[in-house]
Amino acid sequence: MRIDAVNESTCIVYFGDRISDDTAALVRRATESIRHDLAHLVTDLVPSYTSVMVCYNPNLTDRFGIAAQLRQTLARAPRTEQTESGVNTIELPVFYHPDVGPDLDEVCRFSGLEHDEVIHIHSGQSYRVYAIGFSPGFAYLGITDPRIALPRKSTPRQKVPTGSVGIAGSQTAIYPSATPGGWQIIGRTPSRMIDWDSDSLALVQVGDRVRFRAIDRQEFIALGGHLDEL
Repeated sequence: MRIDAVNESTCIVYFGDRISDDTAALVRRATESIRHDLAHLVTDLVPSYTSVMVCYNPNLTDRFGIAAQLRQTLARAPRTEQTESGVNTIELPVFYHPDVGPDLDEVCRFSGLEHDEVIHIHSGQSYRVYAIGFSPGFAYLGITDPRIALPRKSTPRQKVPTGSVGIAGSQTAIYPSATPGGWQIIGRTPSRMIDWDSDSLALVQVGDRVRFRAIDRQEFIALGGHLDEL
């Protein structure tokens, strides 16, 4: 673990330089411990792949004091996940089809697999939420099966519709709102990934697990999905 100061009210706690489930678990446990033990000092926490950015009140402590408090808190934090059943798992329905997944055929060409095989591989595992960023509620999930891990596009699209499910190398993600983007889009979920009226804002949080459930066109529309946003 390494703690680096960013400015007079921010520091970053690093837990390594390799993206993995073990590192993500460390980030999750650290975030929970800091939020629980240092709420009187901390104004914001931003967990990422291998680190947690800690914003604190400079009127109550300085960079030396926060570093000491963080070391004490993290020394007391559990060293392993208490139980995988304690991890929040979110299931998202996805309509995998070229009508809403314009890059599904490209992923098939890359992998040499048929549509059904790509869909089975993508929806056949759970993914950990490693980070949230780019836009509000945009969750970076990993790790994508290498058979379908097509790199991101060299030229991004000017608009990727809300709910689009994409692949970019070893990661997969859902676009919570319509934004530019270069991920390979293979489907779309009717689920809302962001709720401006909720306390947490995003449907998923760092450390959560996500599973995709393949649905057909009829269920997609019945759940509120739209086909006319490309």
